[in-house]
Amino acid sequence: MKPANSILSSFGTTIFETMSRLAQAHGAINLGQGFPEGLEPADVIAKAAEAVTSGPNQYPSMMGTPELRAAIAAHDRRFYGMDLNPTTQVMVTSGATEALAACLFGLIEPGDEVVLIEPLYDSYLPIIRRAGGIPRLVRVAPPAWDLPREALAAAFSERTKLIILNSPTNPAGKVWTQDELDFLAGLLQRFDAYAVCDEVYEHLVYDGRRHIPLITLPGMAERCLKIGSAGKIFSLTGWKVGWVIAAPALLNPVAKAHQYLTFTTPPNLQTAVAYGLGKDDAYYDGLTAMLAARRDLLAEGLAGAGFQVLPTGGSYFITADFSRLDFRGGDEAFCRHITEKAGVTAIPVSAFYQSKDVTSFARFCFAKTETAISEAIDRLRRFFLR
Repeated sequence: MKPANSILSSFGTTIFETMSRLAQAHGAINLGQGFPEGLEPADVIAKAAEAVTSGPNQYPSMMGTPELRAAIAAHDRRFYGMDLNPTTQVMVTSGATEALAACLFGLIEPGDEVVLIEPLYDSYLPIIRRAGGIPRLVRVAPPAWDLPREALAAAFSERTKLIILNSPTNPAGKVWTQDELDFLAGLLQRFDAYAVCDEVYEHLVYDGRRHIPLITLPGMAERCLKIGSAGKIFSLTGWKVGWVIAAPALLNPVAKAHQYLTFTTPPNLQTAVAYGLGKDDAYYDGLTAMLAARRDLLAEGLAGAGFQVLPTGGSYFITADFSRLDFRGGDEAFCRHITEKAGVTAIPVSAFYQSKDVTSFARFCFAKTETAISEAIDRLRRFFLR
């Protein structure tokens, strides 16, 4: 038999799927995979049900329904002061991962270099390598997650096509500051490069921090592609509705890639997301407040069970150091151990690094019900403090 594609097949099954299967097999509380629970807005779901009954249910435009594209433009005007033309600067995708794929396939030529900041979301590297790009990795590391500016600058060259910027970051929960973004903008201008901005957690920012889209900085409107996610904004990750915002010249090649990936997205979900994006400030503020409270509940509980908990400024993940606990082994072994023995699942942070040398940290998701978080804490305390 002739072999399958060597690049994609070399990556194996994602750690998120692996740990979720293990959680199911052992009846564990799954704080590993980042799907939220108990946060879904009922009125947005009702709008989707209404729309599927009333129709239309045929192909919408591959660029997205006019209603949703206008709502996305209005959303970014409302929160960031952006003045977007929804017809030429907004495209709807089947989730943010498809948006990433469309951006990378649409922009990368074989041999182009792509700067990536570890820890990183697991879809980035397979897509870049399949597109023929050459990754240049720069590391931020726990516990401080400080940006190594000299290393970042050294990763850029005349061969650099783009950087992927994730803020707030998964799994670190780091929110990029104005000063850090200014530094990156300078590199993009110096090396004539683009930025694919993965901003799916844009509304999940805590403790008075502010999410700043790189695209809003001077000189960045023509260099940035901003990716958003309805799944994260409305805690409906199974809907797979995302979008890309970019200048027309940048969006055009991305749209050409998109048309051969998923082409379009279910129209009833687009109707519901358009409705949801128009919700008042109480919804957005309430989502942030609820998640901050759940973050604090989980952080306090993990600390009480013996973990050293790292600060989380954004996203819905906590990173915790388990080196003080009675366990000898790496982080993947630790996450399997607590799934099987304590009944709580987490994700090893080494999965977000290529070198796998960050070995004593686990990622926990706090976008769960307070009941689930409390039960997970009780299980971990009983196991480690027995």
